[in-house]
Amino acid sequence: MKDLRIVFFGTPVFACSVLQALIDEGYTVAAAVSQPDRPVGRKRRIEPTPVHALADRYGIPVIQPVKLKDEMDAVLAYEPDLIVTCAYGQFVPSRILQAPKYGCVNIHPSLLPKYRGGAPVHRAVMNDDRETGVCLMEMVKEMDAGRVYVCRKTEIGPDMTTAELNTVLEKISADIIREDLPEYLKGNLPGTPQDPAGVVLAPNISREEEQVHFSMEEIRMLYAHVRALIDEPYSYGVIEGKRVKFCAAAMEETETPEAPGTVLGFADHAMRIAAKGGVLCVKELQMEGKGRMNADAFANGAGRALTGKVFD
Repeated sequence: MKDLRIVFFGTPVFACSVLQALIDEGYTVAAAVSQPDRPVGRKRRIEPTPVHALADRYGIPVIQPVKLKDEMDAVLAYEPDLIVTCAYGQFVPSRILQAPKYGCVNIHPSLLPKYRGGAPVHRAVMNDDRETGVCLMEMVKEMDAGRVYVCRKTEIGPDMTTAELNTVLEKISADIIREDLPEYLKGNLPGTPQDPAGVVLAPNISREEEQVHFSMEEIRMLYAHVRALIDEPYSYGVIEGKRVKFCAAAMEETETPEAPGTVLGFADHAMRIAAKGGVLCVKELQMEGKGRMNADAFANGAGRALTGKVFD
């Protein structure tokens, strides 16, 4: 089975774990399809997507259509027996879905039908879920709606960030390629239809959701909000008209008399901010227009002047 021709669809770092597993397991990856390369960083240099860069290292041809429907012939020219997708970022047209002998399968990091969409890992952390997982599923025209062949679960720790959870889910995704994809190809995984009543959507994080509002969120959910956006794109609060990104944090479920959002001061290497039902302890932060720093360094500079001030 490993001599069949696979075309892989994926774009970010998370998808690289799947592509790498296909390569390591000896599958013939005829081509990779990724989103177009885009400018990154302050200097806005064009850099290859992570999947593009990984494919280049192994001499795998890469197709990067702006609109996949306009380059279907280029994809199908590689005559795929199987298409494997993971976090590609565009809908795959029916013509491509129907072409491979062994169909099209997707690696999706959630417990389907919960969290269909582009930000399933962020949403699981943001909602303070206690477990999530990775599904091997059938690709159909509707977003993340196909049969589920395999679903592997994992716990979400109470302090786990999205970045940390992604690392766990990447390993599980690679395990699915190694252990479950062969069973799928043998026809041993008939799949289970998803229950429409259990569908929960997981749209990409909006810019409005990046801001933390201390007066609106109870401490556990506020902390989950911060944990979910650590590493990318980062949550922030606004104080005296300036944004402060929260780059590392912890929480205490200790009642305080101060209004939510009040900077209580600095202790134990953290800026302590009152919240509803507790305290958010910000250990690393980035003030608007400044570089990232730990709370001790911030306290020794402009930070002390914020004690007693209140985040919006």
